Amino acid sequence: MSGRSSGRMRRLKTRAEFVAAARGRRASRSGLVVQAISTGVDDTGVGFTVTKKAGNAPERNRIKRRLRAAAEACADAFSSRHDYVVIGRRDVLSAPFETLVTNLQSLIARVHGQKPSNRPETHPNARQP
Repeated sequence: MSGRSSGRMRRLKTRAEFVAAARGRRASRSGLVVQAISTGVDDTGVGFTVTKKAGNAPERNRIKRRLRAAAEACADAFSSRHDYVVIGRRDVLSAPFETLVTNLQSLIARVHGQKPSNRPETHPNARQP
């Protein structure tokens, strides 16, 4: 696909980049939240963050390492000209790595408006006519 990343990913480092991505689209699952916004830059930007509620510093660093590895494993799912922020929760520590990669890929697809293949069409609590 022409809109996919060519393997060139840069890290988001400044607060302004993270705040800009927060204004974009958002998708979440247990353990992960992905925020994405379209940019004019040719490459893909990816940033990782974990709140202090997730644990102490070594645990938060372990969560970020697992997120970076999962993002590298599904690098083809990221679209070029977009910045992504991946927010990790404590569940990332106990989740199998394959599940983490699968969840990240499906969240990226949801952020871009593609329907996930294994999710119901409507929300389970939505009123039916």
